[in-house]
Amino acid sequence: MGDLALAAGVAEAGPAGRHRTVGVDVGGVMVGGGAPIVVQSMTNTDTADIAATVAQVAALARAGSELVRITVDRDEAAAAVPHVRERLDRIGVTVPLVGDFHYIGHTLLAAHPACAEALAKYRINPGNVGFKDKKDRQFTQIVEMAIRHGKSVRIGANWGSLDQELLTHLMDLNAASTTPLEARAVTREAMVQSALLSAARAEEIGLARNRIILSAKVSGVQDLISVYRELARRSDYTIHLGLTEAGMGSKGIVASSAALGVLLQEGIGDTIRFSLTPEPGGDRTIEVKTAQELLQTMGFRAFVPLVAACPGCGRTTSTVFQELARDIQTWISTSMPEWKSRYPGVETLNVAVMGCIVNGPGESKHADIGISLPGTGEAPTAPVFVDGKKVATLRGAGIAGEFKDMVSTYVETRYGASGRAAR
Repeated sequence: MGDLALAAGVAEAGPAGRHRTVGVDVGGVMVGGGAPIVVQSMTNTDTADIAATVAQVAALARAGSELVRITVDRDEAAAAVPHVRERLDRIGVTVPLVGDFHYIGHTLLAAHPACAEALAKYRINPGNVGFKDKKDRQFTQIVEMAIRHGKSVRIGANWGSLDQELLTHLMDLNAASTTPLEARAVTREAMVQSALLSAARAEEIGLARNRIILSAKVSGVQDLISVYRELARRSDYTIHLGLTEAGMGSKGIVASSAALGVLLQEGIGDTIRFSLTPEPGGDRTIEVKTAQELLQTMGFRAFVPLVAACPGCGRTTSTVFQELARDIQTWISTSMPEWKSRYPGVETLNVAVMGCIVNGPGESKHADIGISLPGTGEAPTAPVFVDGKKVATLRGAGIAGEFKDMVSTYVETRYGASGRAAR
């Protein structure tokens, strides 16, 4: 029994405890401080194009982005921001907007107070907020603007635009050391110091600790993990995670998932973004959906019902289960806007669509509701399991429709008003 108990203890699964951070209110969305991990995204429209920016922000928000960052790079963009905010409010899209500032943020915020007020957060890069004697003055101006308008600030160091004075200083110290580090390690240290020194300076100016979010983005998975581990070890600031320049398609998704998955499992990270390069004319909301899928797959949050499906093998030469899995996934996706309002908690639903007797019944029993379709050479029957118990056996050409009806009934029974009352 002792060995069994030990094995059970070792096998205990689940996300690690979260790294405790201060917590920041960004336009009504709590980030850090024990709040659920927040998904955010960024537009790729010209912010001065108000209609296009409103449309993309709305699409990202409806896909589930809880913060949306927009580029504020020139006067026309800054002048457009309050109009973007107004139009979004008019159509019922209340997602907080984050302004992305580089080089001239101090002048844009000063010249466009309506922009400064419309944004919920300012993102500034310590590597290009100003250079030489202008750096501290321009950084101070942005921080003072945030204080005046009651806004939070993300101090975002980036591998591609790192503070060169700081990097050169650390490289010189390293060269004089009796045990010098490799250049890449020094660069990682410069990233951490850039973020932490800038945050300390912001606090000296008067910005409250619970108004500061830090990020330190690099494009290499192992570098990103190292930098954020050190950032978390040396501070309790709220942390934004993201692999910068992650890339296109599966490469970007895999790289971001690998890096962020390790950090999230270690309890590091309060808000995340997948910085995916879209296909030309592609769907920008993919970065939202993939970030959600990572958090849900790891057990941190639930956004949509999960459909577990068999990958297929020589036992499943029929495509029936593949078609049913696809149809169920699509049907659930299109049903979710209505289900969310009618069935609170439905995002935790777990559905299984399996292809043969080997794992089919077992996986179906583990799901809330599951179906095990017949494999090659098996009897043409499909048992259905609800909450671990076999409740029906479906046959014939109408299996897909009958199973959808059973899922609908389950959703109504479990998540509808009668189901909630019974619980």
